[in-house]
Parts: sequence; C-alpha cells; structure tokens
Amino acid sequence: MATRAEFLDRIRREARRAPALFPASPAPRPARPEEAAAALRRELAERWPEALGRFQQELERVAGVFHRVATLEAVPGLIRDLALAMGARELVTWEPGALGLDLGPALGAEGLTVTAAPAGGGEAARLAHREAAARAQIGVTGVDWALAETGTLILVSGAGRPRSTSLLPDTHVAVFGKGRLLERLEQVGIMLEALHADPARSMTGAMINFITGPSRTADIELTLTRGVHGPKDVHAVFVEAL
Repeated sequence: MATRAEFLDRIRREARRAPALFPASPAPRPARPEEAAAALRRELAERWPEALGRFQQELERVAGVFHRVATLEAVPGLIRDLALAMGARELVTWEPGALGLDLGPALGAEGLTVTAAPAGGGEAARLAHREAAARAQIGVTGVDWALAETGTLILVSGAGRPRSTSLLPDTHVAVFGKGRLLERLEQVGIMLEALHADPARSMTGAMINFITGPSRTADIELTLTRGVHGPKDVHAVFVEAL
C-alpha cells in the first residue's frame, strides 16, 4: 500500500503530465456577446434540421424520449396521454408566461391537478411550489437551449421557472422549438455571455442546469439506479411551429 507521500507524489506527476495528454485552450470571450449570439442564431436557422436529428439521436442514446408535434396546441394532449399511461395525477409547470402555454385548463378538464410556478412572490410562494413539485409525478418546463452534440437540455432558473420543476418529479417533460437548438458546447458559452449582458433579464440567484437524460447514480459496486438525484424519465417535446 502506498504511503501518503507516495500517493501525493504520484498525483503531482500526473498533474504535470496531463496538459500534454489533453491540449486545450479556453474559447475566446466575444467582445460583443449580443451581436455574436444574434449572428449565431442566423447561422443555425439554416442548419436546424441537422441539429435536431443529432439531438434526437444523442437524447435517445442516454435513454431520453423524443416527441415531435406540429403546434403548441398539441402539447396538452401529448402530456395528457403521458400522464394517463403512467397513472400520474399531479403535475407542476413553469409559470405559463415562461413556459409559453397554460396547461391548467386542458389538463384540469381531464381530472389532472396542475400547479404552475408563481411569476413572483416571496419565500412562501416558492416553498409552496417546491412542495407541489415533490408531490407531483410530472414536471413540465421550457428549454433555454437544446445541445445537439450530447442531447442535453439547458435550463436557466429564475422567477417563474424554478429548478424544482425539472428536478423533483419522477418525469421531466421539456418543450422547445428550433430557435433553442445549438450544435456544440462552445455555442452555449456565447449564448450565456449574451444572457449575462442582457439588462432585461436578471441573473440574480439563477441556476444553470445541464440535463443529459434521466438521473443515474451508481454505488461503489457499480449498481446503477435511475431517479435518485433527479427524474427517472426525461421527455423532450419539439414543437415545429415554435
């Protein structure tokens, strides 16, 4: 068994050797983030079908489920069918303005309980939504960006969009359109720089979540369990009209 000194010495040797094994340099920060983001959006507007195909492939590779619908009006029916298939009775969502649709009327008519996050409010309102999310079987959110190269959903928390909505229920359903697709991780950096530079959107207290498929946890014996630190199932719903 190695002594403490031998163990630390090996770490030092490996640390000196690692840069040669994985040469990398940080991506340059854009001088004008908002202009860089706008230019990137124009480029991606021409390539979104390829990005969507890659996103679906990578999402399904990590056990996510992909859906494609024509319009937002089709989303409540899809979620209703999911809820009925899994026996779900309670759902939580982002605030309707942040989500882009109000699921309450359509799903409430089917006997489902839908709790939307408050647009503002104090600690009591946030706590009430967190408790509802802990009871719910399905959480429905929008998506800030969908990263094609890894099938990753990127969500920025904030007012009306608490992270408990995607974290606590067993099933996470994320709704997005072509304007949210990105091809590579470095493009996320450009979009985040633009977001931070936008005075209209406060980033105070925000949490940026990168979600790649269902939650997976393995113990020291490599026993894999889904849903310990997040949802057991992740569904991405692409809306063609968005």
